[in-house]
Amino acid sequence: MKSLGFIEIPGVTAAIEALDVMLKTADVEFVTWERKLGGRLVTIIVRGEVSAVTQAVETAAKGAMKQPCVHAVIPNPHEETIRMVTLSASRLAQ
Repeated sequence: MKSLGFIEIPGVTAAIEALDVMLKTADVEFVTWERKLGGRLVTIIVRGEVSAVTQAVETAAKGAMKQPCVHAVIPNPHEETIRMVTLSASRLAQ
């Protein structure tokens, strides 16, 4: 089963560092990112098995260079949630 992990953090540099931690911590895959407020808030989204995503998100949230605003894991996302994330990810390919 795939799950989604989210971490929202102030600043692009902090977000990239958090993503690096998540990818090195567990077997997760980068899905997409969203920048809001001119990049002052960045949301990173990863996916993988529930345990891996949980470990990656928790490790990144605890050791982030800036305090994350929020972080979450969705163990079994609804198809509409997956559709929204897929739409966001499709913008990266353009």
